[in-house]
Amino acid sequence: MLLNMLCLTALPATMVFAEKAQTTTNAQANSSTSVAGSIQKPDLNLKSAVLIEPTTGQVLLSMNADEPLPPASMTKMMTEYIVAEQVKQGKLKWTDKVTVGENAAKTIGSRIFLAQGDVHTVKELYIAMAVGSANDATVALAERVAGSEQEFVKLMNETAKQMGMKTAYFINATGLDKKDMPAKFQPDTDKEDVMSAMDAAILGLHIVKDHPDYAQFTAIQSYKFRERDKAPIVNYNWMLEANKNIPNFKAYAYPGLDGLKTGHTQNAGNCFTGTAVRNGMRLISVVMGADSEAHRFTETKKVLDFGFDNFEVKQVVPGKSKVQGLDSVPVKKGVETSVGVVTDGDVSFVVPKGSDVKGVQFKTQLEPADKLVAPIEKGTKVGTITYTYKAAGMDQAQTKTVNLVTSEEVEKGSWIRLFFRAIGEMFSDLFDGIKNLF
Repeated sequence: MLLNMLCLTALPATMVFAEKAQTTTNAQANSSTSVAGSIQKPDLNLKSAVLIEPTTGQVLLSMNADEPLPPASMTKMMTEYIVAEQVKQGKLKWTDKVTVGENAAKTIGSRIFLAQGDVHTVKELYIAMAVGSANDATVALAERVAGSEQEFVKLMNETAKQMGMKTAYFINATGLDKKDMPAKFQPDTDKEDVMSAMDAAILGLHIVKDHPDYAQFTAIQSYKFRERDKAPIVNYNWMLEANKNIPNFKAYAYPGLDGLKTGHTQNAGNCFTGTAVRNGMRLISVVMGADSEAHRFTETKKVLDFGFDNFEVKQVVPGKSKVQGLDSVPVKKGVETSVGVVTDGDVSFVVPKGSDVKGVQFKTQLEPADKLVAPIEKGTKVGTITYTYKAAGMDQAQTKTVNLVTSEEVEKGSWIRLFFRAIGEMFSDLFDGIKNLF
């Protein structure tokens, strides 16, 4: 039976606030959060949009964010994630050679005109996919990972579930409509790729969190795939900060923007999952169904400006903090009879700029007392603490749970120490019993 300690109280006024991030993946848990009327939301001409702060998962803007829509080439973000995971896990190397198969060679749309039998490295194909949205390179990578595109699709859908994506469903690695896939390799289904703006944001969050070096690919402005190519692949993302010096793109270049993925088909319209950082705060935006290539970027600017202009991340609890009213917990069979308790990580919330963060409440839940038996190492989990805060100007409360851990180690007591302690406790109990008779 768990020992519950309910401490619904405000944090002490001496709590220090600072801008700092704490990693979590709770975007899906906050999917209904929107900004109250006290902060003016932008007027958007889109089918759907969402804006999240990835370290807290807080949703700052939501417009039809849970509606499943065709994502077009934003689908490739999942392909990018899985391939990068394969490399991270040592199952694949960037230098591994990939032989192009029939499916990749016959894939249409954005492409680098791979021929069956061509051989390129994983890294070369990955850049072509991330920068030029090359469908043929994407299929070649999918087949290299899983043997066939449809086996890779199974990985995509499994990964989507693991990430907590609620609407995402994939039929291919590219985002092409089924009818545009090579006939021989079309899946036996009447479904198409779908993904909500919220799911795209969750996917973007995992890319940023799990592969923080993503920008080494997504921020490449242009890339010459083959020496014989007359022109390089040009990044479809006009908003890259580096484009501020490019005449054709400088009107769209956005400070701090380094990813993530564009998308366009007739059914999807123009889509874009973007991410940018300013003053230490990163945001992830998704826009879907823009009516032109340029408008997907101008609408993204509105969304990102809204976030950066109105919000900031503030730390409300530093890591290794003591909890008010819970200085220690009892320990059995130790040299000491109790051990200090602290939080194992800091806690941050997204708040309107200039907010004075007050009224944070918390609730602790401890492990069963009989689990804390010496010897105990420093940093041993003894429970959890959940902080709750509702910022003025925001509709819903934010919550964050971190572990409570021991602040020091406790050695096991010698048998003679434990013997005399037991004798002392026995006489103490006896004395209390006699005293209660009178």
